[in-house]
Amino acid sequence: MKRIVNFLFFSSFIAAALVSCKKDENKIYFEGGTAPVLTASAAAIDLSFANTDKEALKLMWTNPDYQFTTGLSSQDVNYIIEIDTTGANFTNPAKQSIAVSKELSKSFSQGEFNGFLLNQLGLKFNVPHDIEIRVKSALGSNVVPLISNVLKYKVTPFEIPPKVTPPASGELYITGNAVASDWTNSPPATQKFTRISNTLYELTVALSGGKSYTFLAVYGSWDFKYSIAKKNDPDLVTGGDFKVGGEDILAPAISGDYKIEVDFQRGKFKVTKL
Repeated sequence: MKRIVNFLFFSSFIAAALVSCKKDENKIYFEGGTAPVLTASAAAIDLSFANTDKEALKLMWTNPDYQFTTGLSSQDVNYIIEIDTTGANFTNPAKQSIAVSKELSKSFSQGEFNGFLLNQLGLKFNVPHDIEIRVKSALGSNVVPLISNVLKYKVTPFEIPPKVTPPASGELYITGNAVASDWTNSPPATQKFTRISNTLYELTVALSGGKSYTFLAVYGSWDFKYSIAKKNDPDLVTGGDFKVGGEDILAPAISGDYKIEVDFQRGKFKVTKL
């Protein structure tokens, strides 16, 4: 009986080992891929307000041909086109990223590309800038990323109508219980913004943490103000989109001096602790 038991145990062990080996043989391994090769339809990018609907550039890239032990990948390949200023090495938080699924090319109109430069990268219009473009491929959610070669361009963005209409008064004030004046439509001169350009205003001011404020365009009136869509939105304490009218803005939690920038060209404001 003991011999029979030992034999059965040994047989079971051999069978398990064979199954294990078979499972190992069935594993799928990644064997590599080829970084996409990026090319473009033009060696220069021409931008003008008169041709906003015309093509500025078409980008094309090769398939990275992800290889596995079972052959070519049958999964969908995702691509990210990145546009950044020269020297930033694509580390700029404000770089433009465009997602493309499966396709091996992407076209941009002059108006669309100009918007990337002004609204995302924050470049000045009517001034030449050096930019770089590349494409990254990946399987699924950024698995096995491969990066293409870099294309370099010199571009001059054109001026477009501001996203938010600037104050006709040419003035801008801050008011609210987050500032010294409390809520008043006649704030002191220390709460008046400096007009940097037709579309950009800046102010350094003390803010009381966790309280609220808004922007006024006409001294002595509540009728012309700029603010945000959702009252005291906690996601916008350091800045974001603003609009004509709107609701109160929540100050950062920590009291102190802050620099506030209101950019009507991009329709964004920014709050920076000093």
